[in-house]
Amino acid sequence: MRKGPCSTSRNGGQILVQALRQNGVDQVYCVPGESYLPVLDALQGRADIRTIVTRHEGAASNMGDAYGKLTGRPGVVFVTRGPGATHAANGVHTAMQDATPMILFIGQVATETKEREGFQEVDYRRMFGGLAKWATEVEHIARIPEIVSRAFACAMSGRKGPVVVALPEDVLFGLAEVADAPPVRVAAPSPDAAAVDELATLLASAKRPLVIVGGTGWTPAAQRDLKTFVSHFELPVAASFRRQDVLDNRDPHYVGQLGLGVSPALAESVRQSDLLIVLGSRLSEITSGGYELIQPPRPVQCLVHVHVDAAELGRVYQADLPIQAAAVPMARGLAALPAPAACAWADWTRQARAAYLKHNTPVGRAEGQVGVEMSAVVAHLNEVLPDDAVLSNGAGNYTVWLHRFYRYRSLGTELAPTNGAMGYGFPAAIAAKLAEPARTVVCFAGDGCFMMYPQELATAMQFGAAVIVLLVNNGMLGTIRMHQEREYPGRVSGTQLVNPDFVAFAHAFGAHAERVEHEADFPAAFERARASGKAAVIELVTDPLQLGPQSRMQAQG
Repeated sequence: MRKGPCSTSRNGGQILVQALRQNGVDQVYCVPGESYLPVLDALQGRADIRTIVTRHEGAASNMGDAYGKLTGRPGVVFVTRGPGATHAANGVHTAMQDATPMILFIGQVATETKEREGFQEVDYRRMFGGLAKWATEVEHIARIPEIVSRAFACAMSGRKGPVVVALPEDVLFGLAEVADAPPVRVAAPSPDAAAVDELATLLASAKRPLVIVGGTGWTPAAQRDLKTFVSHFELPVAASFRRQDVLDNRDPHYVGQLGLGVSPALAESVRQSDLLIVLGSRLSEITSGGYELIQPPRPVQCLVHVHVDAAELGRVYQADLPIQAAAVPMARGLAALPAPAACAWADWTRQARAAYLKHNTPVGRAEGQVGVEMSAVVAHLNEVLPDDAVLSNGAGNYTVWLHRFYRYRSLGTELAPTNGAMGYGFPAAIAAKLAEPARTVVCFAGDGCFMMYPQELATAMQFGAAVIVLLVNNGMLGTIRMHQEREYPGRVSGTQLVNPDFVAFAHAFGAHAERVEHEADFPAAFERARASGKAAVIELVTDPLQLGPQSRMQAQG
């Protein structure tokens, strides 16, 4: 068996950090803990791995997820045992549902202390067994390179996802001569020629086809191949929930997103379609309209389902043509199909595009509406942001304005949790800015969403992450209030919020901050935030009665 170079004894922390570097890790997110001191020491002074210290483990895990979404490589997170691990579980759940590569390392009690309910002891295999792709513990120092390699392979292969690795103290402090493992290489399944030919045959007999794109593993080359394919065949393309950056929304074939606030016209197009070509998406509950637009197990539409993971094919939907393939080779195969002389569905595509443009047009101010009108804010961002600007968000009704009115243009510009995690947007924005400092990064956050991790302003200031937060303040938890109004009209319970002075709060951290009460004042405020060169918070005071772009409550007498 071939072994790599190994000179002198190293402790477990040193072996582990070198294993990370072998796999291209350039930054880690953490909240320090005494349970993994040798790792912290091994990271000290390294110019090739930047250590980002957050103020909460949940924020650290969200940053790891955002890094994984942005780069396609696992975001690496370190937290301490017990409470540190439970806090970080939030990001693990996001990474699992979002198919994001991430590795969470957790300090663990010493081996001799296990099963005595030692200080902060948790069985992480049991705790994360159903939450992560793989949860394990390093029990022998000599196996650190092997287990780290497997963690990277697991996180990046098939349907990508999070891996959890527990690190007992005695393993980290121990000494051993261990060879470093080479970088992990992951195989990507390719479609066979017969499957691509069968897809082309199904397409030739269709009258109302619709492509749905989503999932992970897309690259700029795959995006170009997708554009070639849909252009050759004049196909309408819809994005699955929070995957709107797979195809440039300005492309004449893009027809909208199948997510929260879906266009009624697009929903009707899904119903009327006679052929769905689903590339990468698992057709989740939201994308499928609660499994009603696309009904399991056998949809009324002819279904071609392309997914990187064989376990996903047939799990919910029985496709007419299931194809196991990664995004890159699948898009390449589709782009190589010969363009037809004419397409019977060209008008169908043009009508779907026209409906999208109508739905995408700012709605204007409702009668009696006060405060900032959000579609005008998003329309301004469409005009002034560069094509590679990153927009992040968490969960809340405020996201409907962003997803409906913003036009995403390139990959890696939408950082949004498909599991609907509140608080995600701000840590994600910080991670994006630290990973890609030359790019403009804008975070959308509701007042409830922002207050999940407001302390990360300290992280942004400490590490120079000049993100711009658009804090949409309506003084309540708008999504839950919307559901309350539907189920229990006029009965408000638990959804009203008493907020701090957000401008003073941000100033206390040294950030730039302003309060905007009308959309006409937003463009100038946004330019001042960009010019500040540091983290900025723009509080947008909105009407609590305006639950959505075209959904308004009646004022309570």
